[in-house]
Amino acid sequence: MNILIKPCTPEDGAALALIGQATFLETFAGIIAGHAILKHCAQTHSPAQYQEWLNDPQYQLWLAELAPGAAPIGYILVAPAQLPLAGISAADLEIKRIYLLSKFHGGGLGKRMLEHAINYAKQRQAARLLLGVYAKNSAAIGFYQHAGFQQVGTRSFTVGGIDFDDYIMALAL
Repeated sequence: MNILIKPCTPEDGAALALIGQATFLETFAGIIAGHAILKHCAQTHSPAQYQEWLNDPQYQLWLAELAPGAAPIGYILVAPAQLPLAGISAADLEIKRIYLLSKFHGGGLGKRMLEHAINYAKQRQAARLLLGVYAKNSAAIGFYQHAGFQQVGTRSFTVGGIDFDDYIMALAL
């Protein structure tokens, strides 16, 4: 299986939206009501939202594609940190999204994608790379801990009228 991780271009908005919606559905089906998932995805994972990020030079996105055929299977988004965390600074960057279809978990692709974000943050001379992860996603938490991230805070988010807890994790660079 040949998988390419490439920097996104303005033409990748629809592919990013598709992956965002598919992975959110995979993760939260059975946890969040279907109508709430649809509403959340329409707002948060719309092609227009991704186009906005693609047009903003402060946002860096990479797309993972399966070859041959360039089928989109994952992406990662890094931007200035905007987390509710004491001591956050302009020197911090945030992984806002690292989404990968579950069919491709466990094969090292997530690690490759994370390495792109870490290398980018180091090139930008970031002090830390931050992220938020659903507190009940033990597999993802373990993945980040194995990469050197440590929990430094918490936050809540609401989807469909239900509050969820995230851990805020940081990797010192």
